[in-house]
Amino acid sequence: MIPVRGHAGQRVVVLGLGRSGLAAARALAAGGAEALCWDDGEAARTRAEAEGLTLHDLTRPRAFDAVAAMVVSPGIPHLYPAPNAHVARALAEGVPVDNDIGLFFRSLGGPAWDRFDTAPRVVAITGSNGKSTTAALVHHCLRVAGRESQLAGNIGRGVLDIDPPGDGGVVVLELSSYQTELARALTPDVAVFTNLSPDHLDRHGGYGGYFAAKRRLFAEGGPDRAVIGVDEPEGRYLANQLAEGPGDDRVIRVSVAGAPGGPGWSVAVKKGFLSEARKARQVASVDLRSIRGLPGTHNHQNAAAAWGALRALGLGPRDIEAGLRSFEGLPHRSQIVGETGGVVFVNDSKATNAASAARALEAFPRIRWIVGGQMKDGGLGDLGPGRAHVAKAYVIGREAAEVALMLGDIPHEVAGDLGTAVARAAAEAEPGDTVLLAPGGASFDHYDNFEERGAHFIAEVGKVLG
Repeated sequence: MIPVRGHAGQRVVVLGLGRSGLAAARALAAGGAEALCWDDGEAARTRAEAEGLTLHDLTRPRAFDAVAAMVVSPGIPHLYPAPNAHVARALAEGVPVDNDIGLFFRSLGGPAWDRFDTAPRVVAITGSNGKSTTAALVHHCLRVAGRESQLAGNIGRGVLDIDPPGDGGVVVLELSSYQTELARALTPDVAVFTNLSPDHLDRHGGYGGYFAAKRRLFAEGGPDRAVIGVDEPEGRYLANQLAEGPGDDRVIRVSVAGAPGGPGWSVAVKKGFLSEARKARQVASVDLRSIRGLPGTHNHQNAAAAWGALRALGLGPRDIEAGLRSFEGLPHRSQIVGETGGVVFVNDSKATNAASAARALEAFPRIRWIVGGQMKDGGLGDLGPGRAHVAKAYVIGREAAEVALMLGDIPHEVAGDLGTAVARAAAEAEPGDTVLLAPGGASFDHYDNFEERGAHFIAEVGKVLG
């Protein structure tokens, strides 16, 4: 646990009692604060009370009397599309609002660090797609190289629930826009921006607000090194804002669309070959095509971003390559879950928006595509070159009829449910085909989360394979 500093002897409200909220309450108490907990859900309050935490009814008058701060869980809106009623009240009464990420960055260091030969470092990774895989890759490669590493944030453990890092230890954080938007402190040593595509636009008041939430990770604290995906205009703008000149190696530019120009530090992937360049000279390269855990251009982009972060931490190319080659991938992200008769079954349930689904389609040459769910703004949009890889689509979910219309001339059928889709795709698949779950929409029409949807896909594949 990371005890929270700066609130000893103060009353601090914790709103939202999921994983991050409970960890924040414990860490506040460990730091000497009085944690006052509330959740509008009765079940969450019951769990917190059973743990011995103090409930504090925010619906009562004068609930914010003598309260020094409020800590809000990521899923609770504080501005758009409308502030949560409790947050709005805190704002009106002048109570500072923060989240667990802000508390973490304020509290991480301590007197013990003065005795370390090498101070611990924090790598924070954000972006629209690939941030989970990139974070897991960085963590995995560090561990393979014998370095202490902990994975936390939007993946792994809550940030305040990790152990205090030791001498030379690294904390790898995956941070969503919900987390970066509200944190009052953001001071990573290395910050990574993978890419940007439309997502969560209602929560951020549009595309500009969404980018602004991501940008805070780089603008608030000023990381020592920034690894920036520059294949979108926003990434190029961000890299330009952070660099003092073309050769400023505090910025590492990452691209899978062509080598970034200029004499600066860059990592690019072309036709599956990763190349690192500094001062206009190639200094390292690796062939990614044979790495089974990193299929497709989108995963090559993840590998390039992780490579940049790891090089910024001082790892050598050989150590990084060894880590990449032993990486088996994350559950529900381009996860190979079965194979029979030359047909491969891939679970990419985490492809919850159009851009991530389009990237998944590029990774395999001939696809039986299971698509559908709770569509986001813009629907499936432009599927790009991966569209030509689809032999047939099998549409699922409550919005299946609407999604089928979005497919245009792609051969398709409305399967309705996931079990039917898997069975139909498996029956029609030919050797060399990939049966791919890459829904392009959220899971909430039928499932609690994308993990549950992915687990159901794996179970249905198991039935097919016998």
